Amino acid sequence: MDSQLAYLLSPQTGKATARLRNYQVQQGSFWGRRSSIAPISGAAGAIALLVATPLTIIASCVALQHFDGSILDMLSMLWLDGIGPFTNRYFPTPTLSSFIAYISWVAFQAALHMAIPGKAHTGQLTPGGNVLQYKINGLRTSIIVVVLFLLSGTAGLLDLSCIARSWPGILLASIIYGYLVSIVTYLKAHLAPSHIKDTRFSGSPIHDFFSGCELNPRWGRDWDIKLFHIGRPGMCGWMMIDISFAALQVQKYGFISNSMIAVLIFHGIYIVDFFWNEDWYLRTIDIHHDHFGFYLAWGSTVWLPVLYSLQAQFLAYNPVHLSSTIFALTLILGLAGYTIFRSANHQKLSVRLMKGNCMVFGQKARVIKSTYKISDGSVHESLLLYSGWWGYARHANYTGDILMAFAFCACCGMSHILPWTYFIYLTLLLINRCFRDEARCREKYGGHWERYCQIVRWRLCPGLF
Repeated sequence: MDSQLAYLLSPQTGKATARLRNYQVQQGSFWGRRSSIAPISGAAGAIALLVATPLTIIASCVALQHFDGSILDMLSMLWLDGIGPFTNRYFPTPTLSSFIAYISWVAFQAALHMAIPGKAHTGQLTPGGNVLQYKINGLRTSIIVVVLFLLSGTAGLLDLSCIARSWPGILLASIIYGYLVSIVTYLKAHLAPSHIKDTRFSGSPIHDFFSGCELNPRWGRDWDIKLFHIGRPGMCGWMMIDISFAALQVQKYGFISNSMIAVLIFHGIYIVDFFWNEDWYLRTIDIHHDHFGFYLAWGSTVWLPVLYSLQAQFLAYNPVHLSSTIFALTLILGLAGYTIFRSANHQKLSVRLMKGNCMVFGQKARVIKSTYKISDGSVHESLLLYSGWWGYARHANYTGDILMAFAFCACCGMSHILPWTYFIYLTLLLINRCFRDEARCREKYGGHWERYCQIVRWRLCPGLF
């Protein structure tokens, strides 16, 4: 810690948080971030999401458990019963056994993360000038967790549908845990931040709780809290939920539908891809730009595994039989989306690692050489790729992601909107990220970014958006 920061955080100064925020604003260390937010009025959006997201997740459980996945039937009953009676009758209730089981599962994943060897990879340079190392062993640990789960079910030690059958209690346990992580990381940012120059305070405690204060909160030197929760309770949890609800469908109906098989294939590819390319994920907006607050802490613990597995949850109670033609077309669409998603990310990563000296679509990569400053005033170079997929759209990987999401949801047919929640949410999220990312890039790269936008006119889809 340099002497200026030591002064800012010393007990004699008082109001250290406010002084640190002013220091960061002066240094311009957060690209695309507002420097000041009104404590209450400026956090209206955060307040709305803090209320809406848990209610949405609980509503999905109620709709599936009691109304066969019908949102309209659930809302009709809510209108007839009133909020109080409806809540007492249908809302899930917490159970101690579910909470203990959930916490034990997270603790087991934490133990595996410490025990299983993993390569050390470095992330990108942060706005505060830090280059952090990450222990990458998510693929190994997740394989162990999933294989043990499957073997235990095969050996009769547990019922593979146990998660699905105990879903209300497990869901509430994850919600409680997500809140606890959000609270702990918020307090940690004020009391013991891991990296001072990458810690942000906006002036609104509500906004800070929602969006996060620390960019890379850690226990010790290399235990990254953000990456752990996105990968373990998030992505690995998603896979286990899928498996459990697929087992429930088999137990309820005596078969597994081809739509469920397609969902398992799609989700499996997506999850394995995440862990296989976990070192690449260090360069994404989640790790490199988004701070770790409720948005990512609760989001990775609850929103990700629950919302992303809605297709499997829905099909467990409402099997859909796809015709051979629709099944084939859905697979083609999903695999095409994955191909765009993965190859676009690979092109950008290759250009960065090889400093532009590589081939993209059979031709030498075309790039704009740019520079940017970090908080200490030092200047660094970067490359803006405008060939390959990135010559068609500024966010080509998002295009592939949206195509995959459509294929996921198409497996459930068109009879209910609930399983399409993921597609609707992801599309809105990625469109929002387009604007957020471009605001950050415009501030970070200045005129170089404007030139890039003149070359690559479209954000997601050439001719449309």
